[in-house]
Amino acid sequence: MSSEKNIVNLSRRRAIQAGLGAAAISGFPLRASIAQTGDIVIGAAMPITGVFAFAGVGLNQGLSDYCDWRNARGGVAGRRLRYIAEDSSYKMDQEMAIFKKLMGEHKPAVFFGGSTAWAKVAAKEVGQLGTTLTSGVSFASELADAKTHPYHFMVAPTYVAMGEILLEHISRSARGATKPAVAIVYSDTEFGRDPIPGIKAKAQALQIPVVMEVVTKPGAVDVSSEVAKLRRAKPDFVIFHGYVSAPIPEFIKQMREAGMKATPMGTIWSMDKTTVDTMGAAAEGWMGVMPYRYSYDTKDAPMMQAMKEHVAKARPDMSYASIFNVHTWLAGMAIAEVLERCLKAGKPLNGANMRAALESIDKWDTGGVTGLPVSLKNHQITSGRIYAYDGKTKLLQPASDWIQTS
Repeated sequence: MSSEKNIVNLSRRRAIQAGLGAAAISGFPLRASIAQTGDIVIGAAMPITGVFAFAGVGLNQGLSDYCDWRNARGGVAGRRLRYIAEDSSYKMDQEMAIFKKLMGEHKPAVFFGGSTAWAKVAAKEVGQLGTTLTSGVSFASELADAKTHPYHFMVAPTYVAMGEILLEHISRSARGATKPAVAIVYSDTEFGRDPIPGIKAKAQALQIPVVMEVVTKPGAVDVSSEVAKLRRAKPDFVIFHGYVSAPIPEFIKQMREAGMKATPMGTIWSMDKTTVDTMGAAAEGWMGVMPYRYSYDTKDAPMMQAMKEHVAKARPDMSYASIFNVHTWLAGMAIAEVLERCLKAGKPLNGANMRAALESIDKWDTGGVTGLPVSLKNHQITSGRIYAYDGKTKLLQPASDWIQTS
């Protein structure tokens, strides 16, 4: 019997003795590490159809594009990246089925998923296996906790950190001794509620008064009573979180009709150009936080230029690469950096080694995708920049320097 089979059998016996039968019945073969020769598989469950197809298509394209671009340049330490993705339609059961299927059939070194719920469940499976890193679309705060999610990372700040960047910008922009007042409007969802305690704590630390909290359902809802509350509270800034678009445009429209001068601000998923374009007149003055550049911002950013050129060749009819494309291109870069560090050190591609490689990334130059060098020691990127919509150019333009959170 080969040494690899001995390791597998020993791992199975230890798992059973420890009462970890869930990994065995899930359909995953227990392995000490990912194969050390041949292609390196990156698996993904992407919401290519369904309610989040507007994001899923770009997410799928971005990671696929980066793998193609990297392979054309020799891959990672001479090994080809093989990207295998299936459509989850943003359905949890479907996402988990794809995850288990691809884990069993293709043994990916890294798996990219599309929801917070998936990441939480997958963390248990991946923790038992110890073979695979995971990443995804969610920036929920708990997913950046290396104690509970040791093999998961994100290539953006958490939602809490995004709120902190917004507040840092507000604080730095203040004139005089009095700090501007802030209101927070968020959706009654896990996504919406996630950063609110952290945002309030940061506001208190910066001595920024939070004069109103408003909670709504996501989507098209009647916001007239909520706007009346905001008008009475008289905030200087209104931070929206937990939405992609609606009901943000309606809030802004009614706020302006009520004579409010407050500046509306958002977080990442309400900051794509195509999303902001749909706001119409409400887009004027819209601001928000982004952890990386827009695809049209290529000055002094050679990797953004490389992505733009690759997309132009791969999809000549695509005039704009969305923030979803940029997000997964950067995820691909981070994955390749982790893999390369392991392989150049002669270490097997297993969870422990890839996690160590991930946490060794410090002062990493992303070629301008991010404005500051990146550290992934804490499993997240902790910087971003404020952008504002310009009605004349119909582009989101920088409105601040790059801001680093603690």
